[in-house]
Amino acid sequence: MFKALFSFESMNHLSYRAFFIVPPEVQLLDISGPAHVFYEAVQYGANITSFFITMNHNSSTITSSAGMVIHELCSFEDFELDENDWVFIPGLESRLIFDPEFESQSQPFYEWLRTQSSNGAKISSVCTGAYLLAQAGLLEGKECTTHWKYIQDFKKRFPKINLQNDRLFVKDDNIYSSAGVASGIDLSLYILEELFGPVFATRIAKEIVVYLRRAEGDPQLSVFLQYRNHIENRIHQAQDFIAQKMEDQPTIESLADQVNMSPRNLTRLFKKTTGITIGQYTDKLRLERAIQLLSEGQKVESVSSSCGLSSPNQLRSLLKKYASVLPSELS
Repeated sequence: MFKALFSFESMNHLSYRAFFIVPPEVQLLDISGPAHVFYEAVQYGANITSFFITMNHNSSTITSSAGMVIHELCSFEDFELDENDWVFIPGLESRLIFDPEFESQSQPFYEWLRTQSSNGAKISSVCTGAYLLAQAGLLEGKECTTHWKYIQDFKKRFPKINLQNDRLFVKDDNIYSSAGVASGIDLSLYILEELFGPVFATRIAKEIVVYLRRAEGDPQLSVFLQYRNHIENRIHQAQDFIAQKMEDQPTIESLADQVNMSPRNLTRLFKKTTGITIGQYTDKLRLERAIQLLSEGQKVESVSSSCGLSSPNQLRSLLKKYASVLPSELS
């Protein structure tokens, strides 16, 4: 109801179609994430019609990997696509993508997919959906990415494909691929930005409570996630506090009070648990935040303040300190 009150006069009003492929044993988040992004886009005025279609023309019912049964799917054979159409291919259970019989049974779908790609349709994959694009012959000689767990296997199986490591998503001509689950949402927002501009995409990101929209060149694991693979709850709380209060420049003392520890014990436990110091972790969070804001065109002064730095000179020093890991346009 309230969404209809927002008007985006500058967005284009062409008609688009989004086709969400539902393979057997589909990973639900891989398909529901992008589908919900497009649903929200429609609520804000985008002219997009979504379809959910099966790879098997003999069945309109699919059971997901989580056991949810999805009914009344359309057949891929019922559609002819063009340049205003998008296809999303989600991940599925690995036992199927490694099964020669499944690959053989999927050939009619792969032939359809190649035809739609040649018609100009945009084809995108989420997570292990990249395997289906590869089996269909759509990735040879192109760049793509997939879930980090399958990087080495994918390279071995498809040596002629230019697989990109540690990328959230990759665009090569009309072929898009993403690393998996949450990155499918990032890719969907990126597509909306291509279609309707950054203001519209930002509004959708806010609607679905995505704090930071990640970009094409971002790593699969953000700084915030890289150092969270532990079970020390007090350190998790400290990391949350640092991220939430970055603009306020929290001191070690205030951080220690927050988790009911002494500054000395917190400093020792943080390093033991994460492998880096509190100062290094804070720097990395600030750097990631700064890169995001600078890439969006924000002024250096504003970025400095948002990252909890006292001046633009401090930001420049931070960027200089980590110059070796910056995107080329910022280094």
